[in-house]
Amino acid sequence: MHAMTLDDWAALDEDVAGELVDGRLEEEELPTWTHELVVSWLIGLLRGWVVPRGGFALGSETKLAISPGRGRKPDVVVFFGGRALPPRRASIGSVPPDLVVEVVTARPRDARRDRVEKKPDYARLGVGQYWLLDPEARTLEVLALGADARFVEVLAAAEGAHAVPGCEGLVVDLDDLWAELDRWPDDEA
Repeated sequence: MHAMTLDDWAALDEDVAGELVDGRLEEEELPTWTHELVVSWLIGLLRGWVVPRGGFALGSETKLAISPGRGRKPDVVVFFGGRALPPRRASIGSVPPDLVVEVVTARPRDARRDRVEKKPDYARLGVGQYWLLDPEARTLEVLALGADARFVEVLAAAEGAHAVPGCEGLVVDLDDLWAELDRWPDDEA
């Protein structure tokens, strides 16, 4: 069997899940209700901040081209206003977003993928900020791409409201997010 290309990946039916890693389709994480609540909350927050500035916030089916045999699908993608965007009808974007978010899931394989494997991919693409939001640990890490094309941590928090460096006027209220998660009934009840 031949290695899958970006074009092959783009041509897959929308119900075929997976990211392209070294020319093969790799299983994606299985999102939980917690994961989707966090993604929804983040898109609401980021959209409310970026749209008045002329930008866009997109969801988790957005495909990003990293290299000829590698593509990723972040949980949230943000393009700031006043810059080049991928063509609207394109299946895969090669224009680096200004910000991507991965919501870390509890499965060790998924956590490793988000924390270790995706970081150099997003840096290689030229993503400006990489956020890791872990709803189990209740933490947010904001990494910014440095001049050396490597991510450096600019914010790490577990509670409170925080202005995000590099995103003037954007405040992430983690207490509000955790309260939103706590509104969902407990599995044990």
